[in-house]
Amino acid sequence: MSDSKVLDIRPYPPIQRHPLIFGWFEELGAGEHFVLVNDHDPKPLFYQFQAERTGEFTWEYELQGPKEWRVRIGKN
Repeated sequence: MSDSKVLDIRPYPPIQRHPLIFGWFEELGAGEHFVLVNDHDPKPLFYQFQAERTGEFTWEYELQGPKEWRVRIGKN
């Protein structure tokens, strides 16, 4: 995991989070990923990815709370 790009969105206001995450996703090449760090389960984000990027992404939890969540988000 040391070569993974990490996006810790905890310091950002909620209104900025999803646009920032999708911006990072857009910058990925096929087969690349980043690790999202959040202070709660980003399940609503997963549903947004499903709605807007069906078949284009991978989603793998690395850590599931209680204080920190880590999700590896990749581009197909």
